[in-house]
Amino acid sequence: MCLPPDKWPPPARHPSVPVRRNGQKRLACRLSRLHARRAITERSFMVAWFQALMPKQGRFFEQFEAHAATLVAGADALQQLFSGDGAIAQHIAEIEHREHEADDITRAVLQDVRRVFVTPFDRSAITDLIGVMDDSIDQMHQTAMTIDLYGVTAFAPDMRAMADLAAEAARVTAEAIPLLRKLDSNAPRLHQLTERLVALEGEVDKHHAQGLRALFKECGDNQTMRFIVDREIYSHLEKIADRFEDIANEIQGLVIDHA
Repeated sequence: MCLPPDKWPPPARHPSVPVRRNGQKRLACRLSRLHARRAITERSFMVAWFQALMPKQGRFFEQFEAHAATLVAGADALQQLFSGDGAIAQHIAEIEHREHEADDITRAVLQDVRRVFVTPFDRSAITDLIGVMDDSIDQMHQTAMTIDLYGVTAFAPDMRAMADLAAEAARVTAEAIPLLRKLDSNAPRLHQLTERLVALEGEVDKHHAQGLRALFKECGDNQTMRFIVDREIYSHLEKIADRFEDIANEIQGLVIDHA
């Protein structure tokens, strides 16, 4: 039986057409994946190459300990300066020399923080600690420069006591810094040392107030310039102790965060 033309079924499509289109799609997807993998590989290679150029580990502990040694040397010179042991100019020059050494170490630490790939602590903790350590010897230097500027040669007992306490604070700091290498096992001792630094700052405050009170009575209305100069020296000595207390706070923060 013959069907009329309007009833004829639609002609069948050639089977090769969809196969060709599907093959093109698969080829495009495969090329896209290959390009993506190549891009990821290139990025990974560049990151690995960049990391290989960067130092894997800094010298932060050695630098902290070297800086602490400058604090001890500077504080010892300051103690001798106030005790009248030796030439004043010699002690001032020694403090200035140690302050320059400390600046060089601080600069090296800040450079390493930017370029070293792995750091023992958070980068901000490293910069904060070296910053307050450097502030301590900066205050010693400011004290020495004030004495040199005004030509002061005699020092009150409370000034000498404050200088002695600064020297002790420097030695306590020098003992604490190497213990940062093993925070877990050294945490109890670090806690004791930081408490001692805080206690030393409190003793300095007492001598500061006591010394200013005595200075005011001695100067009265007739020695205004002496009062101004000696009060400035007292202020610098008190700030040295404050900076050592800041060191204690930074160390205690490291113990809390990492021990």
